[in-house]
Amino acid sequence: MVINSGDTAWVLAATALVMIMTPGVGFFYGGLLRNKSVVSMMGLSFLAFAMVSVQWVLFGYSLAFGPDVSGFVGNLNYILLHGVGLDAGVWANNIPALAHMIFQLVFATVTLAILTSCVAERVKFSSFIVLGLLWTTLVYDPLAHWVWAGGWTAQMGALDFAGGTVVHISSGFGALAIALVIGKRIGYGASYIMEPHNIPMSILGAALLWFGWFGFNSGSALAANGLAASAFVVTNTAAAAGALTWLAASWLKGKPSTMGMASGAIAGLVAITPASGYVDTSAALIIGGVAGVLCYGALLFRVSRGLDESCDAWSVHGTGGLWGAIATGIFANPAVNSFAGLLYGNPHQLVVQIIAAGAALIYAFVLTYILAKIVDMTLGLRVTEDEEYVGLDISQHGEKAYA
Repeated sequence: MVINSGDTAWVLAATALVMIMTPGVGFFYGGLLRNKSVVSMMGLSFLAFAMVSVQWVLFGYSLAFGPDVSGFVGNLNYILLHGVGLDAGVWANNIPALAHMIFQLVFATVTLAILTSCVAERVKFSSFIVLGLLWTTLVYDPLAHWVWAGGWTAQMGALDFAGGTVVHISSGFGALAIALVIGKRIGYGASYIMEPHNIPMSILGAALLWFGWFGFNSGSALAANGLAASAFVVTNTAAAAGALTWLAASWLKGKPSTMGMASGAIAGLVAITPASGYVDTSAALIIGGVAGVLCYGALLFRVSRGLDESCDAWSVHGTGGLWGAIATGIFANPAVNSFAGLLYGNPHQLVVQIIAAGAALIYAFVLTYILAKIVDMTLGLRVTEDEEYVGLDISQHGEKAYA
C-alpha cells in the first residue's frame, strides 16, 4: 500500500499531542505535593521521557513490536531501529514504519511517568533510574507485545484500542506494588500536613492531559479517518462525564472539589482509552460516568487503608483502566469497528476482556513488586530521613521550586 500523506501527518501530530501528556503528568503530580519536592516530581516525568526515548530506540521498540517469540515478547530484529525506516511497516501499511515507532514511543514514556505517583517525596533519583529502566523493559514492553503486536492476548481476541491494559493497568497496579515496597512518607496520616501545595498547577496538568489524550486515543486509529473522529468524540464525552460524576460524588461529602473534577476527567479518559475505537457516544457517557464514581471510591478506600500511593495512579489509572477494559467487552459496538460486545450478542468478548485484564494486572503487580524489592535491597529506594525532611528538591537536585 502507498504511504498516505494525510494519515502520516495526523499520526505525527497525534504523537506531539501525546508527548505533552508526559510533562502534563509532572504538573498534575507536582501540584499535589508539598512545595519542597516539586522539582523532583516534575523531574521524574522529564526523566521518563528522556530515558524511555533512548531505551525505545535501542531495543524497547523491538521487544514490543518485533517478530513474536512464543506470544510473550518481540525478538531483537529491530534493535537500534534496524529495518524500521521510511517505508511502510508491518503494523501500519499506510504510514512510514518510523511514524509508528515514534507514536508508540510516546505511549511508553507517559506510562513510566504515571508510575512515578507511588514514589513521590521519598525516592532516590538514582534508584528510580534503574527501576524505571527495568520496569519499562520487563513490564511495559512485553505487555505492549501481548496486546498490539500479535502476542497471546491479541491471539485470544482481546481488544485494547489505545492502552487500557498496556498503559493504565500496568502503571496503576505497578504503582500499588511499589508503594507497598517503599512505604509511607514520614508522618503520613499523622502529624504532618501533606495537602497539595498548588492546585492550579495540578489543574493545568489535567488540562494538558485532556488535550493530549485526543492524540492518545484518536491517533491510535493510525489514520485520518472516521474511526479517528469517533475516538476523538467518545474520548471527550467520557472525560466530561467522569469530571461531572466525581464532582457530584465529592459534593455529597462536603463541598464541590475542583481537584476532584479534574481527577474525574482523567478517570473518564483512562476508562475510555481501551474502548475508544469500539464504542459509541452513549456508551462513552456510561463508561466515563461510572469511572468518575468508581475511581473516587477507590481513592477513598486507599485513604481509609492508610496507603501512601501519593498521587493516586492506582485509584485512577489502575482502577479506571480495569473498568475500561471490562467495559469494552460490554459495550463494543459492531457499527463502530466490527467488534461486538455483550450488549450486541457476544458475551465471549467480555470473558476474553476479563482474562486479558486480569493477566495484565497480575503480571504488572507481581513483577513490579519483585523488581522494586530487588532495587530496594541492592541500591535502596528511599532517601534518608534527613533528606526526606529537607525535601527532595534540595537533597536530590540542589534546586528550589520557589525562591
